[in-house]
This record gives sequence, structure tokens and C-alpha cells, in this order.
Amino acid sequence: MNTLSPRTAIGLFLIVVLAWGVNWSVTKQLVQFVPPLWSAAIRSWIALAGLFVLLGLSNNLVIPERRDIPVILSVALLHMTLFSILVAGGLRFLPAGKGVVLGYTTPLWVALAAPLLGKDTLTAPKLAGALLGLIGLAVILNPSSIDWSNTNVLLGAGMVILAAICWAANIIYMRAHRWIGSPLQLLFWQVLVATIVLSVGAMALDGLPRVAWSWRLVLLFLYSGLIGTVLAYWAMSMVNKSISALTTSLGTTGTPLVGIASAAILLGEPIDISLAIAAALIVSGIGLATLGDRMLRGQATASG
Repeated sequence: MNTLSPRTAIGLFLIVVLAWGVNWSVTKQLVQFVPPLWSAAIRSWIALAGLFVLLGLSNNLVIPERRDIPVILSVALLHMTLFSILVAGGLRFLPAGKGVVLGYTTPLWVALAAPLLGKDTLTAPKLAGALLGLIGLAVILNPSSIDWSNTNVLLGAGMVILAAICWAANIIYMRAHRWIGSPLQLLFWQVLVATIVLSVGAMALDGLPRVAWSWRLVLLFLYSGLIGTVLAYWAMSMVNKSISALTTSLGTTGTPLVGIASAAILLGEPIDISLAIAAALIVSGIGLATLGDRMLRGQATASG
């Protein structure tokens, strides 16, 4: 795969942010028709088929090296399985706009947990960013924004936050892993493992799915599997080769904003003041923590 021009890379990156942001509203609709486990499993099967074709055509469908198996399992189980199940389950009870903001607290948990595990250094900008994000989390979880008398809503919020923590654990492991194959080359195997686990789990817990298929449901699954997963991951792999990691890290903070806007447009969800303030605080916190992380890495590189 050749490096893209900066203009093309930025355009492709905007598509990724849009695809991921809208996918929260799509997932919210899917779980109204299909149980969360089967929703994640069916989407994963569609993504697996799409990746098989895409990676085969681009000569990136390769057998992984043994040393890459731990990272394949980490991504497949922590991100593609647990994160997907918890988000799908949480969105059954939680508005998509609030869900996407809670789900994208992941970098904050990374900033707090990595130093405790000896995997990073907690600098002042990262601490300030994490505190901003936690204040935003408190704002979105305040009783005027979340109905504390509704157990299902609290359960949904807890599931999405736990999903973000699972994703954070996966990121911390990925940073420490010495990659042999590229992330794109390993993506098919990660999705394959996740698809098997999700399908077995769905069959064991829910039995065969009873789905009232319609064109709308088919299109929602196709979007989630092909656009929200295959296209987004392929595009991100191209973008990462063409623009700086700092740009992509900061740019992904736009995903929850797109998620809030798409939920308002597609689902008619209101954007209340608590959600707007929380999103601003969390996005600002992620940006500050990201800048602090990049500054630390830059200093480490300069000092050899």
C-alpha cells in the first residue's frame, strides 16, 4: 500500500470519523431488533467476509507469525468481543449520544492505568487531561442527565464505561507488543477469532436468532459490518501511513461529536446541556492527555 497525499489522507480520515460516529446510532437501532450478542456476531460475520475479499485483493491476507498470536487474541477478545457486547448491551437502555461520549473515555483510562502498570509516565498534561475527562464523566452521569431511578439506564451506562475500560486494557497491551505483521494483516484473524467467540456465545445464551428481517435491518447490518468496520479499519491503516499519529489521535476526538450529531439527526435524540458540557470536557481532556503523551514520547526519542 502506497502512502497517500496529505489531502487524500485527511479526506479518508474524515470518512473514518464519520463512519465510526454514525455507527453508534446504527448499533442503537440494531439492538432494538436483534439481541446484543447476535447483533455483534452477525455484524462480525459480514465484516469477516468483507475483509477476506479486501485483504485477498490487496495481498494482505497472510498467515500470522506465532509471536503475533497474543496481540490477535488481545484485540479479538478485549476489543472486538467484550467491547462490542458491552456497547451493544448498553445501547439497549442508553441513548446513542450519551453512549458514544462514555465509550470514548477510553484514552482517559489509558492515561490513568498505564502509569500504574509501569507502562508509561503520568505527566502534568496527561493528569490534567484525565481529570478534565473525569469531570466530564461526572457531568454526564449526574442525576439531571441520567435517570438514577431507572436501573436499566444505570446498567447501560455502566456497561459502556466497562467497554471503554476493556478497550483501554487492549490499547495498553498493544503498545507493549512487538508487531511482526502489520495491524491490517492481522485484522482478518482478529475478526475471525471474535466472530467464533461471539457466535458460540450467542448460540449458547440466546439459541438460534429469531429475527424479523427487513431491508432496513439488512442495510443497518451492512453499514455496521462493511462501512463501520471494514472500510473504517482499512482507511485508518492507510491514514496511519500518511499522517502523523498526533493528528490521528487528536482527530479521533471528533468521533463522539459526530456520534452526538448523528443520534440527534437519525434518532431524534435531544442534545441537553449536560451532554454538551460533558462532551466538551471529555474531548478536551483526551486532547490534552494525547498532547502530553506525544510530548513525552518526543522527549524520549530526542534523548535516545
